Amino acid sequence: MTRNSRLKNLFLAPAALWVLAFTVYPLLYSLRLAFYRVNIGQSDVFIGFENFARAFSDGNAINSAVVTLIFVGGGVIIQLSLGILFALLFNRELPFRGLLRTIMTLPLFATPIAVGFLFFTIFYEEGGLINGLLPFKVPWLSDPSWALFSVMLVDIWQWTPFVFLVTLAALQGIPNEYYEAASLETSNAMTQFRFITLPLLQPTIILVLVLRIAEAFKVFDIPFTLTAGGPGASTQVFSMFAYRTSRRFFDFGYGSALAYLLLVAVLIVVLFFFNRIRQTYQ
Repeated sequence: MTRNSRLKNLFLAPAALWVLAFTVYPLLYSLRLAFYRVNIGQSDVFIGFENFARAFSDGNAINSAVVTLIFVGGGVIIQLSLGILFALLFNRELPFRGLLRTIMTLPLFATPIAVGFLFFTIFYEEGGLINGLLPFKVPWLSDPSWALFSVMLVDIWQWTPFVFLVTLAALQGIPNEYYEAASLETSNAMTQFRFITLPLLQPTIILVLVLRIAEAFKVFDIPFTLTAGGPGASTQVFSMFAYRTSRRFFDFGYGSALAYLLLVAVLIVVLFFFNRIRQTYQ
């Protein structure tokens, strides 16, 4: 090896060691745990796929999966719709457009833990900001249905700006010549959006959809800080159930199996959308 090659490897070594120590090793070790019954103070017992099979008959796991699907389905669709709507709005000439765009992106810079605690005070039923302004009290965090809606609302507030930013960038990349040519045939804005804007935005929309679905499936911070999974298990998403199984009840084998089931589910969704993109451009 030349001196330059050795120097490059020397600089790459810390990053490679970091990935091996904090990504590859935990991933492989947790995969091993998923096939064992792990009891603290006792030897691990190999049980094959028993932990995975257990998840499909566990009522708590099924409930957490349903909660996660509702959270992902409702939240991501609303984020996508609002993000595209705001992008179309701010793509026009507006007074103070630059300032308004900046304000729109502010939620992205807040950490989810801080956002959860912030909205806990806002949704507080006795003396909270929203209930203090309303003539009636809404059980934001004490009613199961309202609690799940509240968690979704916070996630929508934080991640709609992401959809807005990416969609706005894609809109600004569409040549004006297309709209000028279309204006010779029709001046209807909805027709131009349907036949020009939407088809050209399709790759961006699918990409944003994949990123948001993958992120929403593994959400943990906001429901953990806002509701702690309650009331009952109405906002206990799948990642939180896997965390509690491992860290609170010390069932590390079952918790690892749950985490890998979540990983497989996300991979299936991502591969499905990537196949759609590939079919579109073949």
